Amino acid sequence: MPKQSPVPNDLDRPFWDACNDERLVLQYCDSCTRWQHPPEAVCYECKSAEKLRWRENSGAGVIYSFGVIYDTPIASLQFDQPYNVAVIDLDDAPGLNVMSHLPGTPADAVPIGAKVRLIFETTPATGQKVPEWQVVS
Repeated sequence: MPKQSPVPNDLDRPFWDACNDERLVLQYCDSCTRWQHPPEAVCYECKSAEKLRWRENSGAGVIYSFGVIYDTPIASLQFDQPYNVAVIDLDDAPGLNVMSHLPGTPADAVPIGAKVRLIFETTPATGQKVPEWQVVS
């Protein structure tokens, strides 16, 4: 599935640069001992900026929930309709969810609770890599 190419800004550039190296880094607050995504300038919980840092994450997780998109206004995604949008619980970041199209999993065939692994797909417009998750066979 062709992906839209994100345009990194100063706040999220560490995330996208790590993706290009096929690594997942997420913000982590040392004060609250909690993960957060998407990135923000301060911790969602304690509002600390000084204790917020980028921390590597394995990306391993399980499928929590999903929906199927049958009609999207996003032109680059219309060719692949219908497609999945799954909510992934990350094993190494309790309380944090990410979304994935689940490449290789047919629409409406998403196994809730299945283990997933992190992969990276290259976007066509800029070559920026984006994280996706695949069901572990």
